[in-house]
Amino acid sequence: MIVIEGIVEQGDQRGRLLGFPTANIPLDSEEVDDGVWGAIVRIEPDRWVPAAVSIGCRRTFYAESGQRVLEAHLLYFNEELYGRRIRVELATKLRPQRTFDTTEALTEQLHQDVQRVLEWSLTHFPAFPSHNRRECSAVARQTLSNAS
Repeated sequence: MIVIEGIVEQGDQRGRLLGFPTANIPLDSEEVDDGVWGAIVRIEPDRWVPAAVSIGCRRTFYAESGQRVLEAHLLYFNEELYGRRIRVELATKLRPQRTFDTTEALTEQLHQDVQRVLEWSLTHFPAFPSHNRRECSAVARQTLSNAS
């Protein structure tokens, strides 16, 4: 498992505008491959949340000139994290980074990525600290309905 820790910084709010708010950690190192990952984000030592994590330059918006950043979309989470230290445990790589022709194509892919992370997390972590399987299934249904 690959672990990245850092302080959450405010980004340009694109994820939020697309319906996928993220916790952003700037990356200076090239030690971790760019791509989209299934991860666990530890907010506190005994509190964790599954997340879809993107690592890269956000090529759809910035080509290759964008700052390299870790963007974590935490499932079942709606709290402010700016200025807080989080620990991101990358567990499974879902796909490489891609450049999308439109924001609609990107949004469709994000729905698919979140669904894959949801399925992965239910398989590997069936009992979330603050959510039960019925709530997780409701989130999955909502994710799928938003994608259509």
